[in-house]
This record gives sequence, structure tokens and C-alpha cells, in this order.
Amino acid sequence: MIRIVDYGMGNLRSVQKALEHVGQEAALTQSPSEIREAEKLILPGVGAFGAAMANLQRLGLTGPIQDFARSGRPFLGVCLGMQLLLSESEEQGLHRGLDLIPGRVVRFFKPEDVGPATTGLKVPHMGWNSLRKVSDCPLLVGVPDGASVYFVHSYYADPPKDVVAATTEYGINFCSVLWQGSIFATQFHPEKSSAVGLRMLANFAALGSGE
Repeated sequence: MIRIVDYGMGNLRSVQKALEHVGQEAALTQSPSEIREAEKLILPGVGAFGAAMANLQRLGLTGPIQDFARSGRPFLGVCLGMQLLLSESEEQGLHRGLDLIPGRVVRFFKPEDVGPATTGLKVPHMGWNSLRKVSDCPLLVGVPDGASVYFVHSYYADPPKDVVAATTEYGINFCSVLWQGSIFATQFHPEKSSAVGLRMLANFAALGSGE
């Protein structure tokens, strides 16, 4: 069964309903043992990085999530859940993340990015924007290059280039999909991204099943 980590941040039910829509059983959990024993795991999230890490630590979930992600079973981070995978975040001070992917979470726009390309762009980055695929990521099978997905974020992950599976342009090019082994993550919300997002969730559900 797919388990969705419930740590009190984000509309988890929308992720669960989207999975049900593509024929997949999924359950919310705050149980460390259920996380460790899951077949597949999704870490969603909306809100502030520091508060999210504090909730995960309070619930005793950081270790189980790290253990699962390193186990080779399919793992998906969504929006804030993607950012939490990195080493640290600059949001409201410097906070340590799960450190499963090296890198830092940074805000739109860094001083060196400010210029004609960013003029008039609002933060948060909110609404539909395009994906540019840069690798043959299994999560993106059947998703056309340039497909539109739905974003809501003021910060973005800045990981090593070799884990970037897709980028999106919003004044700058940033990582919108990352992929490292069995770890996948999206900065956008696939559960809010219509048929394209449902295809990605179906791809994730099919990982390791021989489908």
C-alpha cells in the first residue's frame, strides 16, 4: 500500500483522492512502523520548512522517513515535501532538512537573479507553468515536454545538476522535478495538475510493479 505521511501540514486528502482516482489505495499515517514498512511512501506538504521539520521531529518521523528513502523503495516528495529532502533551507532562518539530497532551499529571487527577466514577477510563484524535461525520469513517462503543472511556492530546491529531472522557468530556471535512484520529488502539486499530474501519480504507483 502507498502511505502518505501525515505530519499536520498540507491538504493530504487531496493527494489521497488523486491516487484513488488512478485506482490506487493509499492511507495517511503518523506511525513510524507503518512508514518503515510501506511499499511506497509520499511526503507532501504546504507551509514553512522549519515548522515542517519541527513537526516531523516531534512525531518521531525523521528517522523512519530517512530509512525508507534509503531502502530503495519508491519515495515521492511533493512541494514542501520536495524541499524537506534537501540538506538545509534558508526559509525564516537556516534550518536543517532530511539531508537525503545535498543542496539548499532558497527564495525567489536571489540578489544576483534580479534583473529584466524577473521584473514584474510576483512571489510566491503561483499558478500554471511548464516543465522542461532534462532526463528520462520514470515519473515523467508519457508526460510531454512543455506540459503545464500547478505551482504555489516562494522557495525552491537547488540540488546538484545530476538529480534534476525537469526544470521550470520563472525569471530563472529552477528544479521542478528531481530524481535520485528511487527518490522522486516535484515542486509543483501533481494532485492539482489535472491529467498530467494524475499520469505522474499513476507512474509512481506503477514503479516496481512490473507494469
